[in-house]
Amino acid sequence: MRIDKIINNNVVSAMDSDGTEIVVMGRGIGYHMKSGGEIPQDKVEKIFRLDTPGLDGKFRDLLARMPLAHLQISAEIIDYAKNVLNRKLNQNIYLTLTDHINFSVERYQKKMMFANPLIREVKAFYKEEYLVGEYAVALIEKKLGIRFPADEAASIALHIVNAEYNIKMRDTIDITNLIQEVMELIRDYFHMELDETSLSYERLVTHLRFLAERIYCKELLDGEVPEFSQAIASSYPEEYQCSLRIRDHIQRVYEHYVTDEEVAYLAVHIKRVRV
Repeated sequence: MRIDKIINNNVVSAMDSDGTEIVVMGRGIGYHMKSGGEIPQDKVEKIFRLDTPGLDGKFRDLLARMPLAHLQISAEIIDYAKNVLNRKLNQNIYLTLTDHINFSVERYQKKMMFANPLIREVKAFYKEEYLVGEYAVALIEKKLGIRFPADEAASIALHIVNAEYNIKMRDTIDITNLIQEVMELIRDYFHMELDETSLSYERLVTHLRFLAERIYCKELLDGEVPEFSQAIASSYPEEYQCSLRIRDHIQRVYEHYVTDEEVAYLAVHIKRVRV
């Protein structure tokens, strides 16, 4: 690999064997080096391949003004998340999470930490991602000596969720609020508490996560089989009416259409959580 551009002493851009631009990280990897020079293999710590148009330039600009330790921490968190969750993450995570961690450290140093108003929802709806957030907070304390509150674990978890959904952060926050509102609608409709430790509750949360993702990605289920919806409405009339109320809420508040098939499947999950 030959250097195309030196970003700073610890980060350079280069071209791989396929002619794809890559960003290479390593302590002192750009020190006393020039464009066209061979990259010392023993100094390579991490290679980033960002093939999203426009993302590589933003990433380089971010790295040029960031301590190497922050980039290393972010890369380690992302690698951990990929291994633990075993899910594909949008490459934007390298930009968004790295920028978030750097900004969080700056705010901590200025004593400007803020509470995360969604911490309860993140813990309830994104349990695996929240555990990644806790790992991240522990790693930051180990590497930087900074002890972040639990709110930061929730914020990092939302960045992971956002990369899973492959949508804008604003939409991820809307999805989180949507799931919480649906749960409240179910509680109010049936005047009941939901057992958050039950398998049925976990299945309902999972269903709502995928439903919300399909809504925002415009990939809703629509098999155009009215008999299915009619059968569910007949078998589970109360749950189906509750599901219709949820549909109306989503369409009114979030201005997203929900198909009849989605309404029927949601009714099935509501039935299970009531048993």
